[in-house]
Amino acid sequence: MIHKKAHGTEVIIFSFIAALALTVFPLPDWLSVVRPEWATLVLIYWCMALPNRIGVGIAWVLGLMLDVLRIGLLGEHALALCIIAYITLKLYQRLRVFPLWQQALSVFVLVSLSQMLHLWVKGITGQPINLLTYWLPSISSMIAWPVVFITLRALRRKFRVS
Repeated sequence: MIHKKAHGTEVIIFSFIAALALTVFPLPDWLSVVRPEWATLVLIYWCMALPNRIGVGIAWVLGLMLDVLRIGLLGEHALALCIIAYITLKLYQRLRVFPLWQQALSVFVLVSLSQMLHLWVKGITGQPINLLTYWLPSISSMIAWPVVFITLRALRRKFRVS
């Protein structure tokens, strides 16, 4: 059996680090409520683009990093990202052929599912929730998806990530 050598691991790692940095980048209070879920968007992209390299294990590690960065319940983001990665890996062949606007709608559904999981955990732990602004990251992630997709696809092609 012939194994292809994987190229561009540095680009993938850099994109995840950039997503984590954008996630914790300080913003004014009024703007932080609409911050897209950058790590989730990057994870969805790489699961769609390279399903044989990026999977649930990477999602777990990324989620644990998010839990540490956001000083939240350990495993909360890890669980959500694992479920998102699993669904994306099951549907990647369909998602890849969608036009960009349909992909954005799919991303909205996936990020909303992630938000529901976070809402569930917050409800169990008794944390207060502002329901008026809670779903705004799903909408902003849907709007940011075309930019994330085009940027990461250009990086993947330029550095021949495979």
